[in-house]
Amino acid sequence: MSLWDEVWDVVWVELGDRRYPIVVADGALDQAGKWMREVGLSPGSAQLIVTDETVDRAGYPRRVAAALTAEGVRVETAVVPAGEPTKSLEWASRLWEAALAAGLDRRSTIWAVGGGMVGDLAGFVAATYMRGIAFVQVPTTWLAHDAAVGGKVAINLPEAKNVVGAFHQPRLVLYDPTVLDSLSTRDVASGLAEVVKHACIRDAELFHELAERGNELLHLAGPDRGRLLARSCAIKARVVEEDEKESGARAHLNFGHTLGHSLETLGDYRRYRHGEAVAVGMVFAALLSEDWLGAPPETGERIARLLEGIGLPVRIPEEFTDDDLIHPMYKDKKMIGGRLTFVLLEDIGRARSVTGIPEEAVRRVLGRHRRQFPPRG
Repeated sequence: MSLWDEVWDVVWVELGDRRYPIVVADGALDQAGKWMREVGLSPGSAQLIVTDETVDRAGYPRRVAAALTAEGVRVETAVVPAGEPTKSLEWASRLWEAALAAGLDRRSTIWAVGGGMVGDLAGFVAATYMRGIAFVQVPTTWLAHDAAVGGKVAINLPEAKNVVGAFHQPRLVLYDPTVLDSLSTRDVASGLAEVVKHACIRDAELFHELAERGNELLHLAGPDRGRLLARSCAIKARVVEEDEKESGARAHLNFGHTLGHSLETLGDYRRYRHGEAVAVGMVFAALLSEDWLGAPPETGERIARLLEGIGLPVRIPEEFTDDDLIHPMYKDKKMIGGRLTFVLLEDIGRARSVTGIPEEAVRRVLGRHRRQFPPRG
């Protein structure tokens, strides 16, 4: 039996000679060395695993290292603090130094084993070390299935998120769904927010299926879980193929992220999981879609009902004023010519980027959001 026969699904990201597979397979961590050879990565050069303290304690990086060592690879592991503040120039610099000390050369590979923060940081280091070396994404959370696909890698500045980065595609995305068994319900829900996002912008049928399943989504396992992951990854892959450098349709993947990033910043990247902030942002963007684009009434309500059904927040905290929320929007990377830009929905399954939405419209819809979904005491 070949490696390809042991997977739940494989989604190819078709980018010409840079095409790569997203492999969804139980036990994939323990096959990392074989997959390395399968996609043509060099076993003769040193390799570096980048992970965070939480994932390291779970033992996943050691399993990847053992699989690589079994194939004759010399591998080192760099462990960084968990949490969004680590996605910084300071930690990128430390990892460049770790790569140099480990003897990485231009044929080496960096393995990002962890969640979205690890993937962004390790990918950024790979994109810049020796002007770019190979890297592999090994996501260990539901949320990271989105960040691991598409090659957007970045670090944060204190004032704004993801504004220093590059487009650097992985050579392989290796997704072992069994690692999700150890996640808290909160982390599963946060990751599912990105599945909902993909449905909102591209797949009305998937949205309907998610709404039908509701709370059951928190407890998926086996083939059901693997296939949902692959289906969501496939949506992301098709968008990336259409618009790799985010000049058009790929911007739709930022649905919910404009207000979401404001909430993350105001919460010091600790109050909200990324998916939780995006969930609130999606509801706001849907209400703005009704107000500004004439999206069908109840669009925001339908999305909020699905999100709350899987335990995600949809309400804006009363301590955050409109000014608090709007100020970070002017530092958003989607801004064009100083004008606010939002990803909105013509309907569920059809998205558009809209530039030049006036601040008064944003304030009007923030007020509606607070009234329709008031904070709970």
